[in-house]
Amino acid sequence: MGLTERTILEQFPYWRAAIAPVPPPNAAPITVFVGCGTSYNLALSLAAIANAAGRSAIGVPGGEWVNGPQNYWTPWQTAHVVALSRSGETTETVAAAKASRAAGAHVTAITVERDSALAANCDRLLAADTHPAEGIVMTSSASLMLLLGIELLGHSVAPSLIDTARGLLDSGDAKLPPLIADRSHVVFLGGGHLYGIALEGALKLMEMSQVFTQGFHPLEYRHGPISLVDHRTAAVMLYGADRRAAEAKLVGELQGKGARVIGFGGPGDASFDLPCDPVLVGLACLPALQLLGERAAQAHDIDTVAPRHLTKVVTLA
Repeated sequence: MGLTERTILEQFPYWRAAIAPVPPPNAAPITVFVGCGTSYNLALSLAAIANAAGRSAIGVPGGEWVNGPQNYWTPWQTAHVVALSRSGETTETVAAAKASRAAGAHVTAITVERDSALAANCDRLLAADTHPAEGIVMTSSASLMLLLGIELLGHSVAPSLIDTARGLLDSGDAKLPPLIADRSHVVFLGGGHLYGIALEGALKLMEMSQVFTQGFHPLEYRHGPISLVDHRTAAVMLYGADRRAAEAKLVGELQGKGARVIGFGGPGDASFDLPCDPVLVGLACLPALQLLGERAAQAHDIDTVAPRHLTKVVTLA
């Protein structure tokens, strides 16, 4: 078993340690979730969860918030900024936290590194211990930061979710690798808070296996991107509880065009039930999506400990 695979399969004790009540976020007219790469995908998911609960929120890439926060929220100095970074050293995210605080905004940091630049430049720190073997590819840390963000927004994460996620991981590993083994184009589809998770699934498979991947809102997929679908395509549908019928119709269309479809929470060539609170579906799916990327990499004989062109921390001079 490689190191990346270990960090995926062995992440659940770290979840259990991170499950705890979290005081509510700082009062502000808007909450801005900021991150880069995987952390930005998590930011999009958390912003959607916040909005659905009545708390106005947006997700913004770290570099965008540093260079033009007014493009996203005019009185940006009044925002509550939640900055996500595994290392706590990502240049754009740390700069976003510093600039926000200097302008008078309240900053909450979510990280797995308590002794980091981000932890030193925030008003409130939410941190969890992650798998010590985690390398360049973000696996257990991504799940933990999403878990902490969900708790910050007032949702409790029951320990039973660990059993759901582990069961999904095991059943997915038994069924999914053959479904994508001969596919050179993989699409991840998810709406609402699952859009960020779809983007993260696409990113994981892309960076780990170097297979061409894309992520979309499901019903947007008909508006142009569907032209790429053929017998080389696999699609991963993350079904929304309130959109299942419309998304199942799209799945049927994709299958008719030659795609092989994996359905989380709804029909597909392989289908998996998600017996948990809809808010927690993305978190429950995340380890299975991570392992899917690892299995695709193994099929292409790629070592995910050292993915091409990637480093564990992105720092800019």
